[in-house]
Amino acid sequence: MKSVDAMVLAGGLGTRLGGLIGQTPKPLAVVHGRPFLDLLIDELIAQKITRIILCVSYLREQIIAHYKKRSDAEFLFSEEAVPLGTGGAVRAAADLVSSNLMLILNGDSFCKVRFGDFLAYHESKRADVSMVLAGSGGRTDGGSVDIADDGRILRFIEKSAVAAGRTPLINAGIYLMSKSLPATWAVPAPFSLERDVFPQAALSGNCFGFRVDTEVIDIGTPDRYREAQHKPWAGKAI
Repeated sequence: MKSVDAMVLAGGLGTRLGGLIGQTPKPLAVVHGRPFLDLLIDELIAQKITRIILCVSYLREQIIAHYKKRSDAEFLFSEEAVPLGTGGAVRAAADLVSSNLMLILNGDSFCKVRFGDFLAYHESKRADVSMVLAGSGGRTDGGSVDIADDGRILRFIEKSAVAAGRTPLINAGIYLMSKSLPATWAVPAPFSLERDVFPQAALSGNCFGFRVDTEVIDIGTPDRYREAQHKPWAGKAI
């Protein structure tokens, strides 16, 4: 696929996991004997994405040390002395990106995507922002995304407003955008992509959703972390 840098948001505190992971940063939480973030990194490399920027904050020394040992990709680190939020992290790290477009991924979730197809979709729509959307898989603890027939994102729907009987689409935590876009976000850090950036992008009419039929796996809560231990893909990239 066309050369695109990847930016992985790996600075979360992981407070909800509590005693399950101790003094381990959430992205390095072990799933079937391997750091969860390695699953994500291995998938990027398998799809020929080998320049990877890790946005790190809490317990960042562990993540930096772990990836400095690897030689199968170029790893760069955007260090946050204090957490900047997902939006602030992207804005702070954008100067490290060498490609015109950047692929952004949450470091605590995994969704199987053909990144080349996602890139082709983004470029065909001439979108400002594109995001991967997946079925909710029965999850009821979050909102959903409403899209038009052409894939244009119309709005982000809070949990309480999701219509009964509909099969909601959820944000899979994988995005494409120009590396120059974050400089236009006139919001003080910390701020969130999900709450502060994407709803405004949807209002512009140039934010698109790329639908996939694969599951979103995340380790953001104790229950989901425990479930991840029993997924058939656990312990290897798929």
